[in-house]
Amino acid sequence: MAARILHRLRHALAGEGGREERACGGSEAEDCPESSELEDDTEGLSTRLSGTLSFTSHEEEEEEEEEDGAGGELGEPPQPTGTAAGAEDGGRVGPAAERPGGSLLTRQLQELWKKSRGSLVPQRLLFEVTSASVVSERSSKYVLYTIYLIRSGRFDKAPAAIARRYSDFERLNRRLRCRFGCDMAGIAFPRKRLRRNFTAETIAKRSRAFEQFLSHLHSIAEIRRSPEFLEFFFLQDLQAAQRLTCTGMYREALATWANAYRLQDRLGVCGSGRFLLTLAGLAVCHQELDELGEAHGFCEQALQLLEAQGSHPLLGPFLQAHVHLAWKVGKDKRRSEARLQDLREAGPPLQQQPTLKECLIKEPLE
Repeated sequence: MAARILHRLRHALAGEGGREERACGGSEAEDCPESSELEDDTEGLSTRLSGTLSFTSHEEEEEEEEEDGAGGELGEPPQPTGTAAGAEDGGRVGPAAERPGGSLLTRQLQELWKKSRGSLVPQRLLFEVTSASVVSERSSKYVLYTIYLIRSGRFDKAPAAIARRYSDFERLNRRLRCRFGCDMAGIAFPRKRLRRNFTAETIAKRSRAFEQFLSHLHSIAEIRRSPEFLEFFFLQDLQAAQRLTCTGMYREALATWANAYRLQDRLGVCGSGRFLLTLAGLAVCHQELDELGEAHGFCEQALQLLEAQGSHPLLGPFLQAHVHLAWKVGKDKRRSEARLQDLREAGPPLQQQPTLKECLIKEPLE
């Protein structure tokens, strides 16, 4: 009898609490949900255990005991733990029910991320005039434009830059129109002015015009692969670096070789003969400055490019330099020694071949 009275009292209190929740928007139930569950569980446990109260540290075990006790009194079949918990919480779905959908979404995102990593994103080469300065010499005055080559979508630690004047752009325009008349017909070039060449307005307009001019040239495949277009960017640096190396100014030459390296890398011509000469200049300057690890790395890069070529004038000098540097820095040199042996058997004695530095100095750059 007492058990029935307690059971009815508990359901009456629960009904009043539900009406108050609907009236107040459920604010009171959200304030202390754990205390209400503990009160209900205390009544159920006191009924079954004759006044002995027992609390466990897990709420799921408390809910299981309460539902088992109620089912035994009313003669109803026991419900699964997840169903009972969902009914008491007002239909909320537990974490166990959410886990399959969440893991499926995670797998889909991981597959999408892997596919995006494998796909190649097209990159554009941007030309930006970052500064323009008026240079006055004894017999001439001109504007020197500094242009940065920037790859879109990538961060370049060190910039690739050139400094050119109007006459350099005019020479490039003239050479390209002689060779690619049809392709150059729709490309505009800023006209030369007789007056007001050094005003801020004229310099700003020409800067934007030069950016558009170079971008348009680079968009045409035949033009951007032509020697006229490529040498406009890095031939002056190669010539200056070669002069500095011949005079023994290795630190200054190293900076110029490095800029020529970056320019060729941005323009996508890392397999040409000019690029091999650039690697030779970097290796020689680093070696002369006693930076043997860096020199060894550039020799290795050159030998990787020469791997597919059976013979090249720079192959023997690069192999000799690589063997010497590998011995200095404690790296493996057996492969280079084997390739040197093959060259010795197939060609003239290696003693008659020039060193890497001699090749660098004697190479004509015109």
